[in-house]
Amino acid sequence: MVERSWRNWAGNHHAFPAHRAEPSSMDELRAILRDAVDRSRSVRCVGAGHSFTPIAVTDGVQISLDSLQEIESVVHEDDGSARVTVLAGTRLRDLTARLWDLGLAMTNLGDIDEQSIAGAISTGTHGTGARFGGIATQVNALELMAADGELVQCSREENTELFDAARIGLGALGVITRVTLECVPRFALRAVEEPSTLQGTLAELDETVADVDHFEFYWFPHTDRVLTKRNTRLPGDAVLKPLGKVRSYIDDELLSNTVFEGLNRMVTRIPALIPRVNAVSARALSAREYTDRSYRVFASSRTVRFVEMEYAVPVAQIGWVLREVDRWLKRSSMSIAFPVEVRFAAADDIWLSTAYGRPTAYIAVHQYHRRDHREYFDAVEAICRSVGGRPHWGKLHSLGGDELRDTYEHFDDFLRVRDSMDPKKLFGSDYVERLLS
Repeated sequence: MVERSWRNWAGNHHAFPAHRAEPSSMDELRAILRDAVDRSRSVRCVGAGHSFTPIAVTDGVQISLDSLQEIESVVHEDDGSARVTVLAGTRLRDLTARLWDLGLAMTNLGDIDEQSIAGAISTGTHGTGARFGGIATQVNALELMAADGELVQCSREENTELFDAARIGLGALGVITRVTLECVPRFALRAVEEPSTLQGTLAELDETVADVDHFEFYWFPHTDRVLTKRNTRLPGDAVLKPLGKVRSYIDDELLSNTVFEGLNRMVTRIPALIPRVNAVSARALSAREYTDRSYRVFASSRTVRFVEMEYAVPVAQIGWVLREVDRWLKRSSMSIAFPVEVRFAAADDIWLSTAYGRPTAYIAVHQYHRRDHREYFDAVEAICRSVGGRPHWGKLHSLGGDELRDTYEHFDDFLRVRDSMDPKKLFGSDYVERLLS
């Protein structure tokens, strides 16, 4: 038995489940599900709690997969790649370090590596790079435990519709127990980070996104300033030139976290300072270049608490979207201290993927956890929805089933598979039912 109360990383959602469980074996998990069925309690799984939505909230049974962490098998291919099967609770930060020691890497990662592999794929976690999909696109096969305790396998060759649904399944189809990933030979990344202007970045955006392996940028609202990040893939045996400990501490811990926390506390009390602070912060940025293991470059430390909304829009529309957000900020009385993050991804074929069927740009907006986000997020959401935007499943948005059905070709196919896997909605919740109504 573990502590019953729970809250997510951002602290904006709390749960008081009737029971919290942390199984360490499939038999224990099966017993927990059977007991939940007998007691007519719903079940939700939770990983690191990095979703900003109440997707893990339940007053029934909340299951942590933290005791199901392990690389179970590695099947090497002739080209140096491998199929790696891991238990579902394995954290990305641990997995990627162990893969490196095996001569392997994940093709792409997001900018946070605290999540469990099951949580990351269930909510559509992604990184950036026009030729690369989200983490769920790297999945070769899945194993789920259904409501009756049966273990069900799916892949591109077996139970294909379940595979299409479960790679981003919102925890609504069963408990993911094992994930088989298609891993590539390990590689390094050369990171080049430098300040620029929003106008100049958008003018060259198509060429930059096409030419750079992993490109993203951060726009400082109320200014024309951005920080661009260009990551180029290098062989795994490339000479590594990581940031020095002092520079890394100053940039990534002191400035990005400690000082940024202090600034946000200050401007929460005096919002009128935000445009001036953003202008000074953006101009104070200095360029830096370094080469390190891929997983170390992809992920960064985040200790400043915030809430976030992210929308996926057709890549051709991202310039218009950003200009509209800028226009709205100029008309409104709202001041925003957090940079706006812009990333890119290839089209994929996963039913509930935000990048399903189209090359995609992501715009992520943030608000400090002590400030009200609603007016800002509502405005950005309306702009993104006007171009067919799709909300990230793990981040805040206002949409329900009716609106989501309009933007996902296979929405009703997903519901059909869900009815087959979980006809009594054991793995449901008020929030999930609103999404899938």
